[in-house]
Amino acid sequence: MTSAPDAPALAPRAALAMLVALTSGFALSSAFRTVAAILAAPLQADFALSPQALGVFAATFHFTFGAMQLFMGIGIDLYGVRRTILAAFPLCIAGALLSALAPGLGLLVLGQALIGVGCAPAFLVCTVFIARHFAPQRFAAMSGMAMALGTLGMLFTGTPLAWLVQQWSWRAGFAVLALMALLAWLWMWRSVREPARSPAHGAPRESVREAVLRFAALFTLAHTWGIVALGAVTYAALISLRGLWLGPMLIARHGFSLVQSGNVALALSVVALCGPMLFGRIDPGPAARRRWIVACTLLLALLFAAMALLHSAWVDVACMLLTGLLSGFIVLQYADVRAAYPAALTGRAMAVFTMAMFLGVAAMQWFTGLVASLAQERGMDPFVAVMGCIAALLVLGAGAFKALPNPPPDGA
Repeated sequence: MTSAPDAPALAPRAALAMLVALTSGFALSSAFRTVAAILAAPLQADFALSPQALGVFAATFHFTFGAMQLFMGIGIDLYGVRRTILAAFPLCIAGALLSALAPGLGLLVLGQALIGVGCAPAFLVCTVFIARHFAPQRFAAMSGMAMALGTLGMLFTGTPLAWLVQQWSWRAGFAVLALMALLAWLWMWRSVREPARSPAHGAPRESVREAVLRFAALFTLAHTWGIVALGAVTYAALISLRGLWLGPMLIARHGFSLVQSGNVALALSVVALCGPMLFGRIDPGPAARRRWIVACTLLLALLFAAMALLHSAWVDVACMLLTGLLSGFIVLQYADVRAAYPAALTGRAMAVFTMAMFLGVAAMQWFTGLVASLAQERGMDPFVAVMGCIAALLVLGAGAFKALPNPPPDGA
């Protein structure tokens, strides 16, 4: 995923048009990763799912998505952005159709696994495309724009999906998402045309084995572990809330209807559109960026602690909306990753960070499902346990990021 110095440059308007087309795939990925918040109640009713089983359903997408980052990164290295996304994304369409037809939890989980594999390169191709075709000083701003456009997918999984499920069924939701994914694939197929890239100085093409070894070499660098530890909890906190627990908590704790909880999910998604663009614009630069990241993570933990301890509908809704806005600081984590490694490792570092993020989402959704089940068995409020658990994980991630070594100043 490195840039070849002799690759012809794309015209700025052409590069921007291709990036927007690529973000359509990321938008569908955002939609698929957040369906559980709205589908949780009908799925529990249809399949008699426990909170732990619901956590497995929600986590499966993120586990396969995260686990495939290494292979998608190698695919982008060896075959390019266009070929990788066009080859993988049809699995997302197939998984959505399988989910729509699933007679039970087993095939539903298999459908989620296929969707996760199909969506695996969706954001990675955007970040690599930005790194290749836009100036380094524009990386945070362009990444923020791409994240904001990708967040549009979450708008569908708010009120529109809740209304669709209420009028028809959760199966109709998956069918509509399958159609939208097909349209996104056709847009990327029609629009994305990367210029040919030649090996630098006549070097032979890197083999799969060499690519895997170079990925593994990143973990020998001490600062990688701090980046991975924090990357595993920040986005996971947002998606565990927006993609799993928002609907169940508002319905069970405050008596919201499905459409009312969908309205809150929609509002959170709209607010989350602004976060990446805001933080992309106010990026403080390498000298202060890491301090900002730690401070924002601790503030995010405080919001989850408030949701755990203050049983108030307006406080919960306000904290959810603030979580959506504040989570835009994740774009600073991407900028930190880009600055932490030499240019030749940028793409691989992005893939490792993305893998950590989505394996973190899978682990947090599975773990919080387990925590909720254990709390329920003991007669405790499961949402106190879940939100408190997420707050604690954010504090631990921030502590690891602060305590582990910083990258060298020049990223070498």
